[in-house]
Amino acid sequence: MGLQRALQLLYPPQCISCSAPVQSDFGLCADCWRETPFVSGLVCDQCGVPLPGSDAKERALCDDCMTIARPWHRGRAALLYQGNARRLVLALKHGDRMDLARPASAWMARAAAPILTPGMLVVPVPLHWMRLFRRRYNQAALLSRAIAALARLEHCPDAILRKRSTGNQDGKTRDARFANLVGAFTVPKSRETRVRDRDILLVDDVMTSGATFAAATEALFSAGARSVSVLALARVAKDG
Repeated sequence: MGLQRALQLLYPPQCISCSAPVQSDFGLCADCWRETPFVSGLVCDQCGVPLPGSDAKERALCDDCMTIARPWHRGRAALLYQGNARRLVLALKHGDRMDLARPASAWMARAAAPILTPGMLVVPVPLHWMRLFRRRYNQAALLSRAIAALARLEHCPDAILRKRSTGNQDGKTRDARFANLVGAFTVPKSRETRVRDRDILLVDDVMTSGATFAAATEALFSAGARSVSVLALARVAKDG
């Protein structure tokens, strides 16, 4: 306890976004907290986007999820992909800020609470090996490992393999995003027994159209998964 106090005096806690002084490690200062759009209240039960109205018991769906066939069961997101949330996601994804996985996973675990079930297997969306080689880490795997630990669930970081590089999805139409990812994922034979007859929580950093989650979900079902729910750190909204 004395050593921890001494370290805090030498290295006082700083905001994870702007480095301003804060009360505890891995926190946001008041200004950055206000600029970070956390998802709360009534949300779409399949993709996690906020919906108008008060929080209700009945299942609500957004317009997209009522018109697009989603292969997964339920979904949640911790943040909207805008403002300071976008900056944090990009820092984790491209800025070597692996420390951000700790607070981000805690936000995600809270958001996912309504869709977690006992015995779920937590699985990250994989990177293609060439991108993983360049980046050196998979941000989705960092998040999924921490979420599994927080929720006391089993984690399988290599349950899905990305068979081919799908490039950057930025600038593509929704239909082009889905077409680009058809058949991009598979469950290796060595992991089929881990996936078969299991409820899966599929984790990624950002959900835009849902194409990546859909393609990965189809691969899990092909390997015999019982159900798949999805969890994103941030959700891109139409007005975001």
